[in-house]
Amino acid sequence: MRIIISPAKKMNMETDSLPHESLPQFLDEAELLLKCLKSMAYEQLKKLWGCSDSLARLNFERLQCMDLRQSLTPALLAYEGIQYRYMAPGIFEYQHLDYIKAHLRILSGFYGLLLPFDGVTPYRLEMQAGLAGDGYRNLYEFWGDKLARQLAGETDLLINLASKEYSKIISSYLPEKVHLLTCSFAEWKEERLIEKGTLCKMARGEMVRFLAERQITESEEIKDFDRQGYAYSDEYSKPDHFVFIR
Repeated sequence: MRIIISPAKKMNMETDSLPHESLPQFLDEAELLLKCLKSMAYEQLKKLWGCSDSLARLNFERLQCMDLRQSLTPALLAYEGIQYRYMAPGIFEYQHLDYIKAHLRILSGFYGLLLPFDGVTPYRLEMQAGLAGDGYRNLYEFWGDKLARQLAGETDLLINLASKEYSKIISSYLPEKVHLLTCSFAEWKEERLIEKGTLCKMARGEMVRFLAERQITESEEIKDFDRQGYAYSDEYSKPDHFVFIR
């Protein structure tokens, strides 16, 4: 079993706690993307990133001296988004970390696919960003089926806790032998189920922690998730889509 999650926009450098254990397996591809980004002017990058002047300047300065092999932070600790805060990897116990190392994979527009303790450096490049280069019109074309093939070689069960923006780079190419199980988190509003972005990110983080604490390896065990007020809905779920309602 493997669990896939999205990255976060906000990142930090943390080289004083746990060290990174490996370099990303698609580092050559990341080097190509870095070269492409470095060839772009500031205004082009700001438009690509779709962010404020202060964030654009920060990331532009990072690009100028970016080194993908030095002063790295474990990916699990580098991302600071809501999902990661609720996952709270900084307080995992040793058995939880062992589980995460074996089962968790982080999707990335820049690095492709990350192991939790792959060393990364802060970057800004979302999967849906309109980055075009030699032979590709966007990052979905750049990565193609590489990430799905890698995961298919590792497992026949994928637990999808990633956003649609990221998960489609996997679902579009995954062979039939691999079962992709998506988990959704919803609530009732005006007689219909809706998913709220922030609450979903919180729940995804809690789900990762739940899986690690329970050492879950079978899909049926996921139905016991009951955090943040959620409960599994047999009525609205399908074999490839578990729905949790609060």
